[in-house]
Amino acid sequence: MAVDKSIFKAYDIRGIYPSSLSEDLAYKIGRAYATLLTEENPNKQLNIVVSGDMRLSTPKLKPKLIKGLIDSGCNVIDVNMLTTPTFYFAVAYYGYDGGIQVSASHNPKDYNGFKMVRKNAVPISGDSGIMDIRDMVLNEDFVATDKKGAISKKFNVTQEAVRVEREYVKGWNNIKPMHIVVDAANALGSIDIDEIFKDLPIKLTRINWELDGSFPSHQPDPLKEENLELLRQKVKELEADLGIAPDGDGDRYFIVDEKGQILRQEILRGIIAQEVLKDHPGVKIGYDIRPGRITVDMIKEAGGTPVITKVGHSLIKEQMIREDLFFAGESSGHYYFTFDFGKFDAPIVLIHYFLRYLTRENKPLSVLSAPLQKYFNSGEINSTVKDKDAKIKELIERYSDAKNISTLDGVLIEYDDFWFNVRPSNTEPKLRLNLEAISKEIMEEKRDEVLSIIRE
Repeated sequence: MAVDKSIFKAYDIRGIYPSSLSEDLAYKIGRAYATLLTEENPNKQLNIVVSGDMRLSTPKLKPKLIKGLIDSGCNVIDVNMLTTPTFYFAVAYYGYDGGIQVSASHNPKDYNGFKMVRKNAVPISGDSGIMDIRDMVLNEDFVATDKKGAISKKFNVTQEAVRVEREYVKGWNNIKPMHIVVDAANALGSIDIDEIFKDLPIKLTRINWELDGSFPSHQPDPLKEENLELLRQKVKELEADLGIAPDGDGDRYFIVDEKGQILRQEILRGIIAQEVLKDHPGVKIGYDIRPGRITVDMIKEAGGTPVITKVGHSLIKEQMIREDLFFAGESSGHYYFTFDFGKFDAPIVLIHYFLRYLTRENKPLSVLSAPLQKYFNSGEINSTVKDKDAKIKELIERYSDAKNISTLDGVLIEYDDFWFNVRPSNTEPKLRLNLEAISKEIMEEKRDEVLSIIRE
């Protein structure tokens, strides 16, 4: 069966089961991953963590992946079903040599995939190994060994992750009583939420809690507003203090206030940045290139150093390591923290910091967020184009008088009253526009202007 090369992406491996991601391919990916890490760690028997989500195909793919690792001489530590951030914790905290999470995150039910890391949960991205794994799979060029690895089980990882990570937040045990609604979308986030809140004075209303890889309620993607509608309604109906929506593998979180209004990620990111800076003054904090200027304002206000990053969890974590960033937040809802044992997504820390903030400020979330809604954002708008690079070049030429132009990730063009980022899709002939301005009128005018150039 021919291998669909498109499943090997910039941040992970992801495809539709079983047409583009089969059991046979899972085995070969296990072999290729083991080969990559064996070449990087010669003369060492590797200990690799494997976890998975609740998707219907995970029980079929995961055993074949494990067999590929064992047949390549790796020992496998099966940590059962964990959220992706808790999987990262398991790899880093216990000192294992790497790991693979079987998950397709927020994608529809027919998808599955693999997120792969090295020691300390350092991500393997398209720039740092995924394409090497692809080539090994295509050529069936795997490490040769007569020695097989062994498999063992490790339990209670979620409990230990909450115990360890919450100590990162000073005053976590002084959280005030609140009523919070959580819509888990029948996905993995419920596992972490149950453990996080069991020791806190929180009245928790659970929605769509039963793990079900067919996602009977809605797709577990809180970035799409329609998937937050039930949460928003329930928060208002119950007069709760706020609502929380994790995504499919529990590594992205969205929040709505007591009025059912979505708290924009750039504001949440700024709030958490200021909380981090209270405990770690002056550290460097990352924010992705998509417009969200309030984050930068809030980092500077709290005495931190803002550092712009590319988009993508693997790329951001690699930059955090490279440039010693202490915390970073991404517009898609990822939040990355630094521990003694690694840098990775940690919504356990995110939630404790956010509850600490609400406890201290002791006001409704809508009141706290209102003065932070200073800028007007277009949201992400996709356009199909014939030549992505040519369009980006045209935008640079058309706005050559801009105050600042950056080509870190696509192009970022900044003026005093508006600014925008246009990025090419990694897999489609599309450009993604995110534009922000100091007024709604300017945002709409410049949004339409830039779109007309992209689409002409």
